[in-house]
Amino acid sequence: MDGKFVPAANATREQLDWGSMAWCSGPADTNAKELVVIEVTLTPGGGHAFHKHPQQEEVIYVVEGRVEQWLGQEKRSMEPGDSVFIHAGMVHTSFNTTDRDAKLLAILGPCIGQEDGYEVVEVADEAPWSELRRPH
Repeated sequence: MDGKFVPAANATREQLDWGSMAWCSGPADTNAKELVVIEVTLTPGGGHAFHKHPQQEEVIYVVEGRVEQWLGQEKRSMEPGDSVFIHAGMVHTSFNTTDRDAKLLAILGPCIGQEDGYEVVEVADEAPWSELRRPH
């Protein structure tokens, strides 16, 4: 197989407390070996708790809306067209502090042994992350 088209209607979708994820590419969906690509929608006030990907680098690109992006203990406001590169093992999180949905594209690599190719370790309950910011 040389590749695979993934129409929006066929993307695997997950509804979460803080928004939703649409899997654009990963081992289970496209047989990818190096890239996991996820369209993330953060609902107003929504955000993923502080976490890290020990063996994966990540780029987060803002498609729509505005997000409060944390990279370690540094916080920045990001708007459409802005991106952040995150080294493997670096703690980070994204929050939507507006009253409209925010849409991001998360690109991670390489794929890790799990079926979806995505490795995540939650650290929100550990210091100093537990003291910085929590999702609503």
